[in-house]
Amino acid sequence: MEKITGYIDHIIFRNEDNGYTVFQLNNEEGELTCVGKFSYIGEGEFLELEGEYTMHPSYGMQLQVTNHRIKEPEDRESIERYLGSGAVKGIGPALAGKIVAKFGEDTFRIMEEEPERLAEIKGISERKAREICVQVEEKKDLRQAMIYLQKYGISIHLAVKIYQKYGLGTYSVLEENPYKLADDIEGVGFRTADEIASRIGIHTDSDFRIQSGIFYTLLQSVQEGHVYLEENVLSERAAQLLEVELKDIEKYLMDLAMSKKVVLKQDREKVRVYPAQYYYMEMNTARMLKELNINYDEPDDLIRRRIDKLEEETESTLDEQQKRAVAEAVKHGIFILTGGPGTGKTTTINAMIRYFLSEGMDIRLAAPTGRAAKRMTETTGYEAQTIHRLLEVSGSPEESSKGGFGRNQDNPLETDVVIIDEMSMVDLTLMHALLSSVVPGTRVIFVGDRNQLPSVGPGKVLQDLIESHAFPVMMLTRIFRQAQESDIVVNAHRINAGEEVRLDNKSRDFFFLKRQDADVIISVILTLIQKKLPRYVKAKMTDIQVLAPMKKGLLGVERLNRILQQYLNPPSVKKQEKEYGERLFRVGDKVMQTKNNYQLEWEIATKYGLVVDKGVGVFNGDIGIVTAIHTYDETVEVEFDEKRKVKYPFKMLDELELAYAITIHKSQGSEYPAVVIPLLAGPRQLYCRNLLYTAVTRAKKCVTLVGNETVFREMIQNVDEQKRNTSLAERIQEIL
Repeated sequence: MEKITGYIDHIIFRNEDNGYTVFQLNNEEGELTCVGKFSYIGEGEFLELEGEYTMHPSYGMQLQVTNHRIKEPEDRESIERYLGSGAVKGIGPALAGKIVAKFGEDTFRIMEEEPERLAEIKGISERKAREICVQVEEKKDLRQAMIYLQKYGISIHLAVKIYQKYGLGTYSVLEENPYKLADDIEGVGFRTADEIASRIGIHTDSDFRIQSGIFYTLLQSVQEGHVYLEENVLSERAAQLLEVELKDIEKYLMDLAMSKKVVLKQDREKVRVYPAQYYYMEMNTARMLKELNINYDEPDDLIRRRIDKLEEETESTLDEQQKRAVAEAVKHGIFILTGGPGTGKTTTINAMIRYFLSEGMDIRLAAPTGRAAKRMTETTGYEAQTIHRLLEVSGSPEESSKGGFGRNQDNPLETDVVIIDEMSMVDLTLMHALLSSVVPGTRVIFVGDRNQLPSVGPGKVLQDLIESHAFPVMMLTRIFRQAQESDIVVNAHRINAGEEVRLDNKSRDFFFLKRQDADVIISVILTLIQKKLPRYVKAKMTDIQVLAPMKKGLLGVERLNRILQQYLNPPSVKKQEKEYGERLFRVGDKVMQTKNNYQLEWEIATKYGLVVDKGVGVFNGDIGIVTAIHTYDETVEVEFDEKRKVKYPFKMLDELELAYAITIHKSQGSEYPAVVIPLLAGPRQLYCRNLLYTAVTRAKKCVTLVGNETVFREMIQNVDEQKRNTSLAERIQEIL
């Protein structure tokens, strides 16, 4: 075991999650590369190290450090090197030389006990002297805090976040109420805080723990789409999580209400418990809808003449429902157009666009996802954007009072008409942000299929708008002749109506392959993707999407992805790989972003590397291909729709998952040349009509179901989909 001392000249690499660091050490014998795990170190630090010398094949001789101790720099040279290394902001090599020339080996004592004396040096004011001394003290405090936090198994990355938030208050927060971490620090949930609390010795029936567990349970229900939970349901769920008997939940709810975390609302005999932000989001959404719901005094006969003229000019024909839809959109500030596939929603949108343009109005088109926006652009001939790009996404909504968007109430959209497609996908949060950017006097037209699954995020906005009966709604019901030629469209309508669907495989675009064994079904899926479907629908293998009802299980997304990756993108010496937890990513993999990230940067470049566009924001459900894995700078490069390239640091790979198979929920708003749907028995609440309807309507040219025919027929008859607790429709009715 070797023992050496020296100072850190520069850090070559550091992993903030586990503390693994490579740095250059300087001492009398010269420079040496050192490798090891360090809780906290910075350039210029003076270290005493123990370890073994090893010979790295690429980087030569290294010291593999097993133990280390940070020492105060002892001699003049070490003190000067530390201060001049950049470790202390505002001190460079020249100023460090002056300080040490003046105070010598007494420098650190002067900084701690007589900081004002630094002002004796030319170039240092009294204010700067105080700032320097505070920094030196903070470095020492941070080092001690890191050692303290790691005693409780807290990772270095998280420890830094905790110290940055609380500073010297870190010790009292952890000893008194570690559950505060879940409220204050992004990335820390109740379970992490609970684990830390148990190590510290906090009792399971602590008031802090119970209150935090109740609030965590409520926020978890938001992930299921709820905006509130009834008190009895919340009590039952929280007791299960906390593993304690909750006799008096009212006391804890009152405390949470007093701290403005929840809102309690009496509904007949039951109490609803809302996370405060979602209660006020519903209230504000209802208020903004009321303000936008202006009636315009446009004579019916004049509107009709203009519609007739447009039909003549474009040589197109609208049916009576479509004409009424255009007229209603002209006469009202808010209008809702709904209908299933093949009922002419796109034709109606195009007629609206042409009408408003003929009146000299500005129009903005948007949809929730990149794929849906791209399809809207193709079908209308006018540029459509994602709602996030329309609102000029500008950072994390958690950190911004403006919701993370450049367009908001202070900087609204400058347009006369906004048309939003695929409204079934829009959740309460996005709806609130959208309406915040629209001024009264702007017409807003919502288009979507009310029978699709509700949004992945909280709420069921489109359904609530329709059920409020507060706004004009046109439901298109006629299936046009061209659409009737597609069994995808015809069978989708049959499914939605609860009618029998023929499964004789005589169709050109709707097939059912009867199989009863999960592994046989997977084998059939592979054959379809590798051999049959690409030729049949004239598409690439990566464009064919497997849609599964569930994440877990023999035919769940997780198992399907592992198997499909193995066969569709097998390992090769030419393909870089990166293992992250239980996930393995490989160059060529199809992947999906699993959460909204408002800060991830993307760029679009030509094949010669010239950047032609750049921006921020990658969103839940975006699908791309892994194009490169860089082990040196620890990044994975993914190319999304529209050739947007994003570099993910390894530590952010928890935001990606394989997407050879995705859940039907995650497919909303997207359209694929062909979809393959594996079907074996599953939970009744999930295996319902609108899940099957959504899956079938994702396909453009071909649907192939593989599995159990009985399950398929039972799903058509099952209308007991999981209900969502939302109250937007009530808020709208109240405010009107």
